[in-house]
Amino acid sequence: MVIALIGVLIIALVIVIKSADIFVDNIVEIGGALGISQIILGVTASAIGTSLPEFGSAVVASLTGSTDLGVGTVIGSNIWNIAGILGISAAVAGMIQTNKSGLHRDWLMTLITGLILLFFMLFGDISWPAAVVMIVAYCFYLWILIKAQKKHSDETNHQDEYQEKQLKENNNLEESIEEKSEEKVGKNVTKKTYLYVLGGIAGLIIGCRLLVYSADELGSMFGISDMVMGLFVLAVGTSIPELVVTLSSAMKGLHDLSLGTVLGSNTFNILIGIGVPALLLNVPVDRISLTFDAPVMIFVTVLLMVLIKMGKGKLNRWGGIVLMITYIAYALIRIFILA
Repeated sequence: MVIALIGVLIIALVIVIKSADIFVDNIVEIGGALGISQIILGVTASAIGTSLPEFGSAVVASLTGSTDLGVGTVIGSNIWNIAGILGISAAVAGMIQTNKSGLHRDWLMTLITGLILLFFMLFGDISWPAAVVMIVAYCFYLWILIKAQKKHSDETNHQDEYQEKQLKENNNLEESIEEKSEEKVGKNVTKKTYLYVLGGIAGLIIGCRLLVYSADELGSMFGISDMVMGLFVLAVGTSIPELVVTLSSAMKGLHDLSLGTVLGSNTFNILIGIGVPALLLNVPVDRISLTFDAPVMIFVTVLLMVLIKMGKGKLNRWGGIVLMITYIAYALIRIFILA
């Protein structure tokens, strides 16, 4: 039985890794054709797409009465996303560069989201009024992103108009028209590309469900509690897409996409991953989650910005190592001391 579960785990990892790679390549191609910046892609399509496993796990856990699993998965995933995923990505890739405006916007939203969760946790169970606030907050965040995207598109169009004007002034109008035609052809996205994106997301979801199932079964054999399983087994398992997408993006030099994926995912995990289940029924709050897990989540969020500032706008290899050590320390304390 154990060997079979390990086999499923390995197969699931292969599916997830391949699906994430396909997803990143094609979502960037579509984004480029539509004039969407990397950072916007990261905090919307990529972040939501890779957060579907956590969202699904939280909803299913809540509906089946295993609410500790749902809350643990969300908080554990957010800690792992920053301290684990960004730490590993920066350590392997050497560094992750940042876009100042996009970073400040998305990091601030991630921090505010964590504080919103902690605030509602102080009052006990997370109920529907808190859920409404969370969902409205996410809609507000999407509105900010749409405004940022509009500004980006206007700037891009202005640059294109300026380049066309320069070509006309150099009596190269005919050549300009030919180049524009070629450029438009190059920017066309085929149906195949969209199918690859959908296939990538489907692969991520299916692979992660297998991953969660096998990890869940293996964890049960050792008598691991629901909260600890949520914080570590399910959190890390369902965050495999973020790890692969972020690491793949960092290795390919798509730094804005890698940071945007993590920050956008953390925001989505809390506001939607907990907000939607809380609309259906009250989500209870574990005392240790209130006094330790949630504060650690906020701490690593602040630590990320401190390390980026120390790296002069970059998360360098040493910063990544510090994040990894932080996660290991958190895991050891939570499992062996507070469990």
